[in-house]
Amino acid sequence: MNLWKHFKTITKHKLLVMQGCFKVGLYWQGFTHDLSKYSPTEFFNGVRYFQGHRSPISAEREEKGYSEAWLHHKGRNRHHYEYWQDMNLETRRYESLPMPRKYLVEMVMDRRAASMTYLKEAYTPASSLEYQLASKDRTLMNEKTRRELEYILTMLRDEGEEKTFRYLKKEVLKGKPFPWE
Repeated sequence: MNLWKHFKTITKHKLLVMQGCFKVGLYWQGFTHDLSKYSPTEFFNGVRYFQGHRSPISAEREEKGYSEAWLHHKGRNRHHYEYWQDMNLETRRYESLPMPRKYLVEMVMDRRAASMTYLKEAYTPASSLEYQLASKDRTLMNEKTRRELEYILTMLRDEGEEKTFRYLKKEVLKGKPFPWE
């Protein structure tokens, strides 16, 4: 039973991201978003840890102390800020790099879709920002990326999808500066 429920959940999420990406002109990213979730490593761990109200990655991490599915996923999907962590040759420490804008926009669509998928009827345009602000791992994100993401999610909350998507398409993806730049 979890197999079918997990398949429906990840497919619903993927379709919501695709819909958002298409609205801002990211057709290839919308089409290819999260295809790794259908790979054996991610899919079968997702089935095993499926709960329906949150990501199975959280449950796998709680049981094992890490998530094989997440380690696989973040290394293949550029819309996750964790993908953009690498060694600084001067400091010899891993650091988060600023995300390219097309992946930042895909991350916005990903977070919006995840909120819609897991919160169902309780979803509001504020949900993605609330999740971001409550997240304990925000400090791992590059500061520039975090500021841009939170600005966009605040716009989504305050201005709605239509205005935010227009801003993403006409400003962010065109490389225009954010208001503070």
